[in-house]
Amino acid sequence: MAASAPPPAAPAPSPAEAPRKPWYRQLYFWVLTAIVAGVLTGWLWPSAGTAMEPVGTTFVTAIKMLITPIVFVTIVAGIGGVDSLGRVGRVGLKSLLYFQAGTLTALLIGLVAVNVFQPGAGVHAHPGDLQLTGDAGQYVKDGESQSWWHFLTDLVPTSAVGAFAEGNILQVLFFSVLFGIALKAVGPVGEPLVDGIQRLSAVVFKILHYVMLAAPVGAFGAMAFTIGTYGFSTLTSLGRLIGLFYGTSAFFVIVVLGAVTAALRINIFRLLRHLREEFVLVLGTSSSESALPRLMQKLEGLGIRRDIVGLTVPTGYSFNLDGSSIYLSLAAVYIAQATDTPLSISQQLGLLAVMLLTSKGSGGITGAGFIALAATLTTVGTIPTAGIMLIFGIDKFMSECRALTNLAGNAVATLVVARWENALDTAHVNKVLRTGKPQPPPAQEQPAAALPAQLPTKA
Repeated sequence: MAASAPPPAAPAPSPAEAPRKPWYRQLYFWVLTAIVAGVLTGWLWPSAGTAMEPVGTTFVTAIKMLITPIVFVTIVAGIGGVDSLGRVGRVGLKSLLYFQAGTLTALLIGLVAVNVFQPGAGVHAHPGDLQLTGDAGQYVKDGESQSWWHFLTDLVPTSAVGAFAEGNILQVLFFSVLFGIALKAVGPVGEPLVDGIQRLSAVVFKILHYVMLAAPVGAFGAMAFTIGTYGFSTLTSLGRLIGLFYGTSAFFVIVVLGAVTAALRINIFRLLRHLREEFVLVLGTSSSESALPRLMQKLEGLGIRRDIVGLTVPTGYSFNLDGSSIYLSLAAVYIAQATDTPLSISQQLGLLAVMLLTSKGSGGITGAGFIALAATLTTVGTIPTAGIMLIFGIDKFMSECRALTNLAGNAVATLVVARWENALDTAHVNKVLRTGKPQPPPAQEQPAAALPAQLPTKA
């Protein structure tokens, strides 16, 4: 008689089951501490703060180095794990429909807010006295060279390698979707490659883990440079516009996005708390891209299918820029008010129609908000483009709010698309939000290898 097989070994405890580490060992605590230290350094020693620019930019560059490979492996592995290519098309179409609705809502809220509070009234700036200089002048030139349909032509890269080298998320997304569809279409021939890409994703996310250990240092450098270069006086000079932008963005996140999550039976404040490390990281670096990889991890940790996360989040970084949309409508009408340029209701609605197009496809570009604003003003022609100089000095302080709102909008968009696909386990999502322990629901179909659930928590 053959010997009986030994009993299977007990499974190793899941990383999600590990006890939560104390607050002083959490990444967000150290990043917040670094932000405070950076503010103090830039305020008390401006020259030292300005010298910290390479520290912040190097960390953001390191994150951007990983974004394109993460987008590629996530999308390809996600498409390779679905049972039909029709599902991929449905997810993409539903994402774009939601993005357009979100952008329109954000633009309308911005228009209403700037017309009600009129932060530019009383400035009486003369357009002839405004001179476009430095970076602002270059951003305007870039904006003038862009047509309303530029995001469609920019979608296709000149070469596959070039898209990765330039870090263009939209082009990498286009190539990755084509690659994943082709890989799925060849059937068994492509299965070993799908398995290899799933294994490669584990390596890429391990590299991300190492890079994230430097997040506090990067946040310190970025914040010290911002305060040291621009100072607090810049904040007070246009405080009404800054306050209105932050208040409008908060209203959009809490009320509008809160209503959307409430319809999903999810508490917006629990979701925001779950993403607190990503928000703090964005606050410190002024870049929503710095949190893109971790956002994808967190969303899959809520039990959302990998193909939904892989398609919705990267696409949203180019097409679902809620914070940038609010900024566009506020800034454009503010310039009109400050330069005493009258705008009728019909002209503002025409402005909104143009911004629906110019707000797309600019994610990941340095000065993207200014370039989109310049493209809008150039296309409309009724508002003096030189008025951009009125807000150029405070743009750095407004970029944090843009990035934070964009991050929240893309997180909610992924939940909505998952619900439309009948792939959202609300009970499981709420359990993860309460406990903070990411884990795919047992009943959900998962690809062979999921994104690593354990996030780095030590600085």
